[in-house]
This record gives sequence, C-alpha cells and structure tokens, in this order.
Amino acid sequence: MSTWVLLRGLTRERRHWGNFPEQLMLELPEARLITMELPGNGDLNAMNSPVCISEMAANCRAEMKQLGVSPPYNLLAMSMGAMVATAWAEAHPDEIAACVLINTSFGSFSPLHHRLRPRAWPKLVRLLLTVNARRREQIIFRLTSRLSRAPEERIDEWTAIRRSRPVGAWNAWRQLAAAACFQAPPAAPVATLVLAGAGDGLVDPRCSLDIARRWKCVMAVHPTAGHDLPMDDGPWVAGTIRAWLASGSQSS
Repeated sequence: MSTWVLLRGLTRERRHWGNFPEQLMLELPEARLITMELPGNGDLNAMNSPVCISEMAANCRAEMKQLGVSPPYNLLAMSMGAMVATAWAEAHPDEIAACVLINTSFGSFSPLHHRLRPRAWPKLVRLLLTVNARRREQIIFRLTSRLSRAPEERIDEWTAIRRSRPVGAWNAWRQLAAAACFQAPPAAPVATLVLAGAGDGLVDPRCSLDIARRWKCVMAVHPTAGHDLPMDDGPWVAGTIRAWLASGSQSS
C-alpha cells in the first residue's frame, strides 16, 4: 500500500481540500491518504509558524513518525505546501517515493512578478483590509478559483473553518516570509510531477514551467483551472497522477 501525504498552502488547512481526497481515492484505491496540517494552521493554529520552510518540513516528518506511519511517502502538495514537500524530499530523499507539486513557485527559479502576479495585488490589499470573515473568503475564492461563481455552500464552509480555527495575522506573515525566502535545490531530489492551472490568477503558470525545465521533470497544465487546481477540477488532478504513475515516469 502506498502512502500519500497531502499538504496545503499559505494559511490553509486540511479541511480546505474539500472532496478532493475522495476523488483521488477513486483513482488510487489501494493508497492510504493522510491530510497533514502545517504548523500555525488548522489543528495546529496555536503553534507559531516557522519562518523557514525546512522547519515546516521537519515538523511534518516528526508528525508522520508520531502517527507511526513508516516511509516511503508520496507527497502531493500545492503552493507553499509544495515548497515544504520539496524541502522534505531534499533533506530525506530516501523517505520520499515521489512528489506532485501543484501551482507553486521557487524564488531561486522565477521572478517576483511571476511568483505573485501584479494583477492579484489589489485583491490581496483588499483581503488584508477586510475584517468580515465571509467577505474574506469570497475574496480568496476569486483569487484562487476560475469557477464562474463561488458556490454558496463552499463559502459557508470556508467561513466556518476561518471562525473555528483562525490563523493569526502573525502566523500568516511568518508563513509568507518563509515562502519568500525558500531556495529550491538545482535538481529534483526525487521523481516529480508538476501540475499547473493555466488560469491561475495568483501565481503565473510560468513558475511551474520554470521548475519543470530546471528539473527536467514531467509537467501537465490544465487549460482553464486556477490556483486551487484540486478544487477547480479534482478529477483531472487525480486522473493525471494515476496516468503518470502508470507510465512509470516516476521510476525513471
């Protein structure tokens, strides 16, 4: 049985995966899925977020040991979570069978205006100035999704998550600083699949292309999806992973 560890991004938690784990299980029925929290988010929101991505990775590794789940692990991660997955694989490549990195960026590979698209900056400013929890989640939806409109039930769910396990502003800034400072290895530490949404309004898809070119790894681009690719088209993500595994590319 293969073990898949799922990691979300900046200030988001395991509940933000929605029904994607179930969609992935349809394609990988023999796999064991573990959705993990990053320090400062979700169940761990009382912790201080590390200001270093490698420390976040060390925390995840310790959590897996505490759960009693032995490696090797497959890491599926998006945005900042993909940086954590990369740091984990670089430090302990013997523990990681493969990585799937979704809509991420590395400062050592891509310029700032690609890592955070300038057209997203006004929305991010509005997000920082908005106090109302539901309004904040509506802004986040517009930043991260290319679905035509926000389903009310999803906004309700996200609002409830924010109210039940809020991420403090200090932790949000610490996570942002960690992501900004992260330096990726020059070569892929393990077999890697890079996925991107062509409609990502937050991170330019060219960042994923930069990673795939530098690391000479397989990349697939969804023609319309946004930053939260598993939300916009989870079946496509799951099916692409299954096809990649079936191709044997991760073993080459």
